[in-house]
Amino acid sequence: MTAYGFHASHEQIAPSRLLSDVKAAEEAGFEMAMCSDHFAPWSARQGHSGFTWSWLGAALATTSLRLGCVNAPGQRYHPAIVAQASATLGEMFPGRFWFALGSGQAMNEHITGEPWPRKEVRLERLEECVRIIRRLHAGEEVTHEGLVTVDRARLYDLPAEPVPLVGAAISASTAARAARWAQGLITINQPHDTLREVVAAYRDAGGAGPLALQVHLSWAPTEAEAAAIARDQWRSNVFAEPLSLDLPTPEHFDIASADVTDAAVAGAVRISADPAQHVAWLREYAELGFDEIYLHHVGQDQRAWLETAATEVLPALRA
Repeated sequence: MTAYGFHASHEQIAPSRLLSDVKAAEEAGFEMAMCSDHFAPWSARQGHSGFTWSWLGAALATTSLRLGCVNAPGQRYHPAIVAQASATLGEMFPGRFWFALGSGQAMNEHITGEPWPRKEVRLERLEECVRIIRRLHAGEEVTHEGLVTVDRARLYDLPAEPVPLVGAAISASTAARAARWAQGLITINQPHDTLREVVAAYRDAGGAGPLALQVHLSWAPTEAEAAAIARDQWRSNVFAEPLSLDLPTPEHFDIASADVTDAAVAGAVRISADPAQHVAWLREYAELGFDEIYLHHVGQDQRAWLETAATEVLPALRA
């Protein structure tokens, strides 16, 4: 049976408020949660970007939820630091933390001042980082020279069981490549045929573990309000690769999205004032074979949505 989780969006909500939101999500009946890991928001309108790893410790300590995040090692994060941070959370909260690894986006990684590599190099760098993190999680001392450099790194506090490393992919080709190393796959809502291709590419390449989906949605008491929330908060997130990966700042995304149509926003966000419509959409995603679905209401105020999810969405999904 598909499990349903809450997505905590650091780009949109201050970390203190987001901690209250994830507690409320647990009270509303969500079984798990995940969060983003950004240095900058997608838009100046969103206006937030707390440090994920600090927040995760607080969220794990103050809820009983299983939590995860999506991380891009190799530029902004050295893989040894990612390995240490994830191992520490795994040791403190056994069986409750996972993280997905991807090749990253310029909007977060350009801050180091290093050149932004082309996609193929980023994927090779990611796979190097995965091997380094795995070795460190196994207790090895690691020295490595390649697209990243590690000098005699070793972790001294390890969880009893290694933290799961999940692959993050949007395209079928990236999903197939992640199957080489991942212990599960996470992607985002796209047309059903595209999602089928992503899932098939991962499984056909030998990918094992659970399949997870993050669904962007907008709910409000009226259709007009739901559409306005989606347009205000998520119109900067409708672009395909390479634009979505290569734009460097929120200002670039705001300029690029100035003329985005309402139809384009509706292609990226499930918009409806009817909870039953959201239930129907989510059931369709579950029927595609996803084991876990994380719901991301793209509004900055989560309270009304969480009340609706608690009373009309989650009970219906579990009926």
